[in-house]
Amino acid sequence: KHDSGAADLERVTDYAEEKEIQSSNLETAMSVIGDRRSREQKAKQEREKELAKVTIKKEDLELIMTEMEISRAAAERSLREHMGNVVEALIALTD
Repeated sequence: KHDSGAADLERVTDYAEEKEIQSSNLETAMSVIGDRRSREQKAKQEREKELAKVTIKKEDLELIMTEMEISRAAAERSLREHMGNVVEALIALTD
């Protein structure tokens, strides 16, 4: 009977140790995810800064908006992503 109690205690101890390990792994995983999100956010901000530097012509913007029937923001984004090249922006929008 005494052995039965020891076995039960061993199972409880193993369970508690396993939970501690899982908790530690979870904290590590959350840290990695947080770091990755930080890097992705920083890269996105850098990309937006670069795109903001691209100059676009008002006529090109209006042409894309009219021909593709899209919003000003979408037309502007496409033009900036293609460095102001209206032909490339239109091709990308039709793909």
